[in-house]
Amino acid sequence: MAFLLAAILFLLVMAGLAVAARRKSWAGTAVYGGTAAACGVIALWAAVALAGRSAPVALTLPMGIPWIGAHLRADGLSAFFLLVVGFGGVTASLFGWGYERAHAHGHAAAAGPVLPFFPLFLAGMSLVLLADDAFTFLVSWEFMSLASWLLVLSTHRESETPDAARLYLVMASAGTACLLLAFGLLAGGLGDYRFEAIRAHAPHGGAAALTVLLVMLGAGSKAGLVPLHVWLPLAHPAAPSHVSALMSGVMTKVAVYALVRVLFDLLGEPVWWWGGALMAAGSATAVMGVLYALMQDDVKRLLACSTIENIGVIVIALGLALVFKASHTPVIAALALSAALLHVVNHSLFKGLLFYVAGAVLTATGSRDLNRLGGLIHRMPTTAFLALVGAAAISALPPLNGFVGEWLLFQAILNAPALPEWSLKIGIAVVGAAVALAAALAAACFVRFYGIAFLGRPRSAEAERAGEVGSAMRIGMVVPAVLCVVLGVLPTPLIRLFEPAVRAMVDAGPFDDRAYQPWIWLSPTSAIGNSYNGLVLLAVIAALSVVLVLVIHRRASDRVRWSTAWGCGHEEPDPLAVSQYSASSFAQPIRRVFGGTVFAARDRVEMPEPGDTRPARLTVTWTDPAWAFLFTPLRRAVDWLTRQADVLQFLTIRSYLTLMFAALVLVLILVAVVRP
Repeated sequence: MAFLLAAILFLLVMAGLAVAARRKSWAGTAVYGGTAAACGVIALWAAVALAGRSAPVALTLPMGIPWIGAHLRADGLSAFFLLVVGFGGVTASLFGWGYERAHAHGHAAAAGPVLPFFPLFLAGMSLVLLADDAFTFLVSWEFMSLASWLLVLSTHRESETPDAARLYLVMASAGTACLLLAFGLLAGGLGDYRFEAIRAHAPHGGAAALTVLLVMLGAGSKAGLVPLHVWLPLAHPAAPSHVSALMSGVMTKVAVYALVRVLFDLLGEPVWWWGGALMAAGSATAVMGVLYALMQDDVKRLLACSTIENIGVIVIALGLALVFKASHTPVIAALALSAALLHVVNHSLFKGLLFYVAGAVLTATGSRDLNRLGGLIHRMPTTAFLALVGAAAISALPPLNGFVGEWLLFQAILNAPALPEWSLKIGIAVVGAAVALAAALAAACFVRFYGIAFLGRPRSAEAERAGEVGSAMRIGMVVPAVLCVVLGVLPTPLIRLFEPAVRAMVDAGPFDDRAYQPWIWLSPTSAIGNSYNGLVLLAVIAALSVVLVLVIHRRASDRVRWSTAWGCGHEEPDPLAVSQYSASSFAQPIRRVFGGTVFAARDRVEMPEPGDTRPARLTVTWTDPAWAFLFTPLRRAVDWLTRQADVLQFLTIRSYLTLMFAALVLVLILVAVVRP
């Protein structure tokens, strides 16, 4: 533990160095290099702890609540998420170093004062994963939230950033308040906030039910569960791209950790409806998230909305695990929880990669608008290839890592007949349909993203002049892209790595030796005879691709033919205004199917009269139902209450004393009633 804390302390030192050397030319290199080294140590420590099946280690620091201290503990679950945080920090530091250098001298806007808060953000996330009492957890959680809020504000000169940062701060504060109440219920009448004491005296009945709802609100707001997602499409794109990758690919996983820690560890024996609530929230989040993404023309906002969908998939898997654990089928519960944790790793990899791609495109073109991109495959070939890997992985195409996580999830869904309640059997079938719909829409979303941004012809002069980014940024993209392939082909070693944490959370005991075949096979005992071999699948895809290439070269003409692009019968005056699909027109069929009812989407076409040389224009408007039905009425109610409470500013001294006396009497009555 001391070795791990030394790495976290070094992150704090890097933040101090960034402030002290803010005007030095070497500050960025030193801070990003030191941050990468510290995160590498954290990831290495976590990997060794998981591989060695190390016993939990604990430490109490003389700080925090007086006479109690700050309790820290690292078990298998903490080590797994520390691995995600540490590896994400390494790649983000490498990409961020190149990104900052490119933006400091290029034509794009500077990223702002990121350096001091970047290592603080990583230190805060690491401390959340080590906290072993409620006070330390909440302080670390707030530390993480404030550091990320300041990172969002680092681009304060952009017009949309202040509103995004303000909304993020409000949602983060509300989420922390919910977690504070949840831990109060967990501590109960004893008032002992140590996790060990909470495990020994877990609440039951109504207190447990209220705790579940509060944790879903508190951690769900940070993760991006619908309808608490409204801050995410605004705050994630506002931050610099490597910070967006950490917020979307890593910070949301810290929120998933909070869900797992409380629901699987601290609350004791679960009730089946806890999992049902998670599955319902996850299903709505998965489908709505990908629909949000399909509506977006901003690349980073599209990726942020896609994170909502992937969080929904993870929460569905957690809900399945809770349902099977409550039904005393621990092996299938372990399968579902394994699917959730595997998707945690997978999403951190391909979402980080795609945000790095978005940062590279922004650096090269100065634009995040899909309608101003196009043809980048010819100007940024390395970035285009890596973007293709990330898009295929997030679309769950084999043999990449996104496919394996969803394959495991469907294996758990197919075990629904093992449950005793018919309502659960039917409900899980509906959940499976929602997952399938979300997966199909995600594939359409990223065909749109890749086709509009990288294929076709350039839609702007900036895209026409784009060039490949620097080597540091490319290496930062290559590492997660390689792992997307490796974990898709060979997922079993990673699953074995976090197997002890899974067994501890679902009380499964040792797995059957047949649970996982030799390392090239993924064949869970509970998978109803199904198995997965990524190497065989990769070999088959490669062989078919070679055959296809040979057939095309043998059958097709080798002559290069050039012709003018068809312009619907009109001569094209501007070589950049080519006749090709825009991002809005590509999404129009799906928008008409789903958007008219879900988002109240409307298309307004401005078509000039014949002979008029003005261009035709398509304007798309839509509304997020979370704003329309929840947050806008809530804001109006808060405004009304504040206006009513405004009279308290103009009372007399006697009135203030009377109010204080009444409040004191009310508190004494509550104490008398609540005391056992």
